[in-house]
Amino acid sequence: MTHSFSRAFTVSRQPHELIIPTRSTPREMKDLSDIDDQETLRMHVPTIFFYKNNPEPSMKGKDPVKVIIEAVSRALVFYYPLAGRLREGPDRKLTVDCNGEGVLFIEAEANFKLEQLGDAIQPPCPYLDELLYNVPGSDGILGCPLLLIQVTRLTCGGFVVGLRFNHTIWDGFGLKQFLKTIEEMARGEHSPSLFPVWQRELLNARNPPQITCIHHEYEETSDNPVPDVFITTNPNDMIHKSFYFGSKDIKALRQQLPLYLRNCSTFELLAAFTWRCRTIALKLDPEETVRFSGVVNIRGKNYNMYLPTGYYGNALAFPAVCSKAEVLCRSPLEYAVELVKKAKADMNEEYIRSVADLMVIKGRLANAWRSCWCYFFG
Repeated sequence: MTHSFSRAFTVSRQPHELIIPTRSTPREMKDLSDIDDQETLRMHVPTIFFYKNNPEPSMKGKDPVKVIIEAVSRALVFYYPLAGRLREGPDRKLTVDCNGEGVLFIEAEANFKLEQLGDAIQPPCPYLDELLYNVPGSDGILGCPLLLIQVTRLTCGGFVVGLRFNHTIWDGFGLKQFLKTIEEMARGEHSPSLFPVWQRELLNARNPPQITCIHHEYEETSDNPVPDVFITTNPNDMIHKSFYFGSKDIKALRQQLPLYLRNCSTFELLAAFTWRCRTIALKLDPEETVRFSGVVNIRGKNYNMYLPTGYYGNALAFPAVCSKAEVLCRSPLEYAVELVKKAKADMNEEYIRSVADLMVIKGRLANAWRSCWCYFFG
C-alpha cells in the first residue's frame, strides 16, 4: 500500500455498546480449569476476518452489522458465560461470574474498498488498531468483557470483522466453534449444530496434585531470562514480518533431511528450520540454552483425554525441548527436526495432567516465552 493511501485511510466508529443474550440465561459462577487458568493465557488475543461483497441470496441486501449483532445475541444464549466477567478467588483461581453483562460491540464505517488493501490484509495487518479499536479499560483480565467485536463496512459492500477474546475462556478450537454458531444463527437456525460443553473440571489438577513430567516451558533457562538481544534492541528498530513457504520451498527443505525424516510434517519441518535460523541470526553465546515450545492441541484420540464433543475451553499444552545454541546452529537441520518431533512426542495425558498440577503447586505459572526462540501453533 502506498503512503498516500495510508494517509487517506479512515474508519469512523459509533459509540461502543454491549450485546447481551436474547433471553435470560443462568446466573451462576463457573470455574475455569487449571489449564485455562495459567498466567500465559491471561491475555486478550486479536483476530481479524475480511469478507468480500459476495453474499449468498439469503443475505442479499442485509446489513452485516445488524445481522452479526442479532446472531451474536442469539449465540450468547448458548455461550452465556461469554457475557459474564472474570473474578479471582483464593490462590488466584479464576471464575466466570455469569451475570449477563454482555460482550462489547463496535459498529464502524471505512472509506475504502477491500481490494485497495492489497497485501495489507496479510499479517501483520498495519490497520489492526483501526479495524479493532481498543475501547479504553476493556482489555483487563478481571471485571472486563471477555469478547470485543468490531464490524466495519467497506465501500465495496464487503466488511471486516475484528474480534478480540480473553484467552482464558477458550483456545482456537473454542473460538472456531463459537464463530460457527454465529454463522448458523445468522442463517436463521434456532440452535447450534454443536452444543457447547463447559465441564472445565475435566482439566483440573488431581487430588493430591503431583508433578510427574519435566516442563522446560515453565523454566527459566539462565540467570538472565531475557536475552541481550531483547534488552539492547530498540523496539522501534524491530519489525513484524510474515514469511510464506510454497511447495517448492518445502520440497527444498525436505531434501536436506535424511530419507527416514522426510515424511515429517510440514509443521515439524518449518518449526525446526525457523528455530535454527533465528538462533543463528541472534548470534547468541554458544553456551546459551535455547528452547523450542510448540502449542499442541490435546483433543482427539491421540492423547486419551476423551474430552466431550463441544468442549470449548483451552485444551492445549506447550511441550518444550532445549539445546545449546552452538549445537543447534552447527548441527544439520535433522537435529532440530528430531527435537521438534520429540516435543510433540512428549505430549500425552500424563503430561497435561502434570501441567494442571504444576499450576496449582507452583501458582499459575507463565510459559517462559522470553527464553523460547521459537513459538508455534501447530
